[in-house]
Amino acid sequence: MDLEAVRARIAKAAARARRDASEVGIVAVTKTHPVAAVQESVAAGLLDVGENRVQEALAKQDEWKGAPVRWHLIGHLQRNKAKQAVGRFALIHSVDSIRLADALDQAAAANDLIQDVLVQVNVAREPQKDGVRPEEAESLVRHVAGLPHLALQGLMTIAPFTDDAVVIRETFRGLRLLRDRIVGQQSTVDSKASAVNRQLSTLSMGMSHDFEIAVEEGASLLRLGTILFGERTP
Repeated sequence: MDLEAVRARIAKAAARARRDASEVGIVAVTKTHPVAAVQESVAAGLLDVGENRVQEALAKQDEWKGAPVRWHLIGHLQRNKAKQAVGRFALIHSVDSIRLADALDQAAAANDLIQDVLVQVNVAREPQKDGVRPEEAESLVRHVAGLPHLALQGLMTIAPFTDDAVVIRETFRGLRLLRDRIVGQQSTVDSKASAVNRQLSTLSMGMSHDFEIAVEEGASLLRLGTILFGERTP
C-alpha cells in the first residue's frame, strides 16, 4: 500500500482547488479482499473501511471482532437487509429511497440507536446505477432529515466509469451544486430545513480512477480500493 503517494496526490488536488487536504478523508474499500486487507488498512492508519455487501462486511467483522475500525457500507442496500445493517456500520452511504430510509429508521428504533446515513444521488442518471434522481433528491433529503433514528450526514454519488474527465467533473460538481442548492433553498424558519442545513456537510465521491477530480470538486470522503490494495479478487 503506497498510502504516502496517494496522500501526496490528494494534497496536490486540494491545493489546486485552494482547499486544505485535511478536509478530505479516505474510506479504504476492502470488498472481495480478505480480512488481512482490513488489518493492513488499520496498520497504515486508515480506520475507515468500506464494504459493498452486508454479508461480506459482517463476516469480516465477525472474523476480526473488536477491530478498531469504522465500517462503511458503500454498496446498494436492499430493504430486507436493513435490520442486519443498522448498528453494524458507522455510516451507510447508499440510502436511495423513502422506503429504504423508513426501513432503516424502524430497524434503528428497534435497536434504540441512531444510524448515520448518506443519501445516494444518481447525478449522471445512469440506468444501471442506483441512487435517487437529482430532481427527487431534495424530497428524499428532507424526509431522511425528519426521521428520528437516522442522522443525515450528506450525499454520495458515483461518477461514470470513463476516461472523459469532463463527464466525471460534471458529475462531482453536480453533487456539490445540488447540496448547495438544497441548503440554500431552506428557510431558517423551518426547523426541518435547519436540520438539513446542519446535516449535509459530507460529500462521498471519488474512487481510485477519479479521486483527484473529486477532491477538486469538494469531496470530503474518498472511497479508495484498487489504488490501495491492487486489483480485486473475482
